[in-house]
Amino acid sequence: MVICMVLAMLPTLAHAGCKDDWICIDEIRNDSDVELRARNLQSFPITYTLRVTARDYSISGPNTVTRTLGPGESQQVMLLDGKGGGKSYYRYDFKWTVGRIDAKHDDDHLYALPYEPGNAYRVLQGYGARFSHQGFEEFAVDFDMQTGTAVHAARAGVVARIEESNSKGCWEDDCGQYANYVVVLHSDGTTGEYYHLDHEGVLVDVGDRVERGQVIALSGNTGHTTMPHLHFAVYRPVSWGRTQSIAVRFQSADGIIDRPRRGARYPAQ
Repeated sequence: MVICMVLAMLPTLAHAGCKDDWICIDEIRNDSDVELRARNLQSFPITYTLRVTARDYSISGPNTVTRTLGPGESQQVMLLDGKGGGKSYYRYDFKWTVGRIDAKHDDDHLYALPYEPGNAYRVLQGYGARFSHQGFEEFAVDFDMQTGTAVHAARAGVVARIEESNSKGCWEDDCGQYANYVVVLHSDGTTGEYYHLDHEGVLVDVGDRVERGQVIALSGNTGHTTMPHLHFAVYRPVSWGRTQSIAVRFQSADGIIDRPRRGARYPAQ
């Protein structure tokens, strides 16, 4: 989700660099000066980072900003004061993701296990697993689900993004682009994200309100994966389109799970 632009000095004009039908960076010129504005095209909050590199421009404030845009919001990012000259130029690049950077998660909230009540699936990786749950993915959980298993919403929210067109799973560095997923925006600005779903296995649409426990997808083996499973985590946006997983607690039929353990099987309530 990145755009880079290099622009020479031009007559007064307005230009917009847009990406994925989600966010535009509008460039509004006044003689040699430029105003950059970020514009959210969707009805969900998004967090973006934009960086400007320039020659013969004076940039108001820092040259890199990370902010949240509300639904349909437009905001000024920065002003570039042009000094003139035929070699003047600037370029910018930006990335974005769904959710609010100021999201305040309620750590007392109990999440449902993301599968049918009464069923229990082995935890392949829990919090801090050395194989791949480090850094931004520290608080993700992988459940050993065969392809076609019903995936249930762990928390109520609104479906913000879906992908179900992929049918490939692999372990090379670029395999993440082949993942099918559902992203549910929670009321506090965090997102619940369900990954590695089956080809054409998403059962909800963008904009749908989903309730806790509702069937939303079928598990699969797409994206950066070595075997069929469900990857679930709750995230808060950070910078450069990245998201940081958040430690959450689950309600099982046997009680509260504070830290899912590798190899455990927890029956859903």
